[in-house]
Amino acid sequence: MRLFHTSDWHLGQNLHGQERDFEHACFLDWLLAQLQQQRPDVLLIAGDIFDTVNPPLKAQERLYDFIISAHEQNPDLTIVMIAGNHDSGSRIELPAPLMRRLRTHALGRVLWLDDGQLDVERLLIPLPDKSGAVVGWCLALPFLRPAEVTGAQLGDDYLRGIGQVHEWLIAAANAKRQPGQALVAISHAHMAGGSVSEDSERSLIIGNAEALPASLFDASVSYVALGHLHKPQRVNGEERIRYCGSPIPLSFSEIGYQHQILDVQLDGETLVNVEARLIPRAVNLQRLDAAPLAEILKQLADLPDVDLLAETQRQPWLEVRVRLDEPQPDLRQQVENALQGKAVRLVRIAAEYAGTGRNEDHAADQLIELDQLTPQELFSRAWLENYGNAVDEQTLKDFAVLLQEVQQEAEQP
Repeated sequence: MRLFHTSDWHLGQNLHGQERDFEHACFLDWLLAQLQQQRPDVLLIAGDIFDTVNPPLKAQERLYDFIISAHEQNPDLTIVMIAGNHDSGSRIELPAPLMRRLRTHALGRVLWLDDGQLDVERLLIPLPDKSGAVVGWCLALPFLRPAEVTGAQLGDDYLRGIGQVHEWLIAAANAKRQPGQALVAISHAHMAGGSVSEDSERSLIIGNAEALPASLFDASVSYVALGHLHKPQRVNGEERIRYCGSPIPLSFSEIGYQHQILDVQLDGETLVNVEARLIPRAVNLQRLDAAPLAEILKQLADLPDVDLLAETQRQPWLEVRVRLDEPQPDLRQQVENALQGKAVRLVRIAAEYAGTGRNEDHAADQLIELDQLTPQELFSRAWLENYGNAVDEQTLKDFAVLLQEVQQEAEQP
């Protein structure tokens, strides 16, 4: 069996107000070509398919046009996709009956039966090869929200509830499969020890309190296709537990990532090979690191001029970071004047102030924009400003529960 592992498409994402639809279209065209050339049995999309719970219409069209095109060029392809923490689980599942006709399985949430047992059958998806024989089972684990894995049956311990769901699902899969059939898990979660991007990965609950141990996936699971972290990486150094990362850089902190999908090959239950297929970058992200204004203006003047024959949509996105001794009211105008005729698209200017009379260790005080802060960070700052002391851990947990409830209400299509 051969699998393509992808995740964190974030369709509909904006970069400081600039839409990324062209970049996503380039990625999807490339992925379609790879599916046509390589003919894998299964395509996995491990969550955060959309960037928001209410994605723009164009982003939804991108997803469904892709699924139809993938099915038309390869009717034997099985697609499994799950909701991530950015997605609305109900929205992901809404067209599921139609998508099953295209051999596409969409799982947005876990459900419980009337007797309090986990509905494992809907989370276990048969994986056929090109002859139609079932050669494996996919254990689909969409992002597990606290409300879904706590309550009367499981108690109030969120991590314990997650562990119980994994245990029941793996046990059910092992009971169902025949000898030689592989178990492949697809999950959207933050695994302990994973490397996090600075600006673009929303904390699932609070800090790293939600980080899950790799031991949740025992040796009976041949491969674990993870989503959530945007940097490609192994978990605990294990070849079988992997993040493939996002297909495009979703923030300037991801400039150095080698964006990729993973080509996974299994022989029966044995993982044979995992190969990275690098995704061509349609648009580069470029950052000028913090320097005095005069030096920044010189660097801007040295940027390449516009090529009238080149596509404007392929011009790099630019972030400029300037170190100032005092406020410059015309800072944006100076930067924009220096960029006249340059083959870049400015999306952000960040100012750092050296200040006076401060300790050397705190010589730079960076201005932080609202979109750089998580709801938890905003709440913590507001608490400190109002009460003069840091918010305690229990209050943060109570805030997290309220935030989850608000997000769930917003998910309703």
